[in-house]
Amino acid sequence: MNVYSDSSHSALKYLKNTEVNIHNLLIMTGDFNIRDSLWDSSFSHHLFISDNLIIIADSFNLKLSILINPVPTRYSNTDRESNSVINLIFLRYGSTELNNHSIYSNRCLFSNHAPLTVSIPIVEKNVHLSKLLILKNSEEEVAFVKKVTTIIKNLDTFNLTDCDKLKDVVNLFVSKIEQAWGKNANQINITKHSKKWWNEEYSQFLDRYRTSRELEDWKSFKKMVKITKRAFFNLKIQEIANKSQGP
Repeated sequence: MNVYSDSSHSALKYLKNTEVNIHNLLIMTGDFNIRDSLWDSSFSHHLFISDNLIIIADSFNLKLSILINPVPTRYSNTDRESNSVINLIFLRYGSTELNNHSIYSNRCLFSNHAPLTVSIPIVEKNVHLSKLLILKNSEEEVAFVKKVTTIIKNLDTFNLTDCDKLKDVVNLFVSKIEQAWGKNANQINITKHSKKWWNEEYSQFLDRYRTSRELEDWKSFKKMVKITKRAFFNLKIQEIANKSQGP
C-alpha cells in the first residue's frame, strides 16, 4: 500500500478514523511527512502523530522496517532546512525475508526524495504434479462408461433395510468405480504449459509439421488451434456468465 500524507497528516487521520478492510498486506510505504527520533537520528523529538502511525501499521500487522543504510530520504533545496527522513517502509511483522530496506540517495535524479527499495526473494520452484485422466471421446472413455453402466446394473439395492446395509452398498459402488477409473485412466503430468483444450489430434498435426517442415502443415496446425481455443474460451466465458448471472 502506497501512502502520501500531507503536512496536516490527512491520510493518517483517515486511516485511523476509517475502517479499512485490507487483508494480507505485506508492505506499506510512502511519504508520511513526519520527522521523529524513532527513525531520524538527526531529529531529537518524538511526536504523538508518530504513535498514531505505529498503531495504524500494527493494525495491518506491519512494523517499521530496519534501515540498512541510515541516510536521509528527503534532501532540502535550501540551507535553512535540514535533510530529513520522512519516507518510510513498514513490512509484515515477523517476516524473516521482508525485514529491511535500503535508501539510494544517489538515485534521486530531479526529485528531492531518495528511492527506497525492498528486496523480495523469489525462489525458483518446480512443482511436479500428476493425475489420472481419461481423455474426452477416447477409447478409454468409452470403456469406462461401459464399465460404470454394468456396475450400476449389477448393483444389489433390494435389501437396503438399514443404514449399515446402505453404507455397504455405497462403499462397494465407490470401490468398483475407482477400480474402473484406475484401469482406464492414464497418468499425466501437469505443468505450467498444460492446456485444457489440447488433445491427441493436435499432437499429431504438430508432429506432422515437425516432420515435413512445410508451411501448409504449420498453417493447418495453427488454424485448428485457433478455432479450438476460441471455442474453448467462449464456452468458459459462457459458463462464468451463467454462474455469476452477469457479463
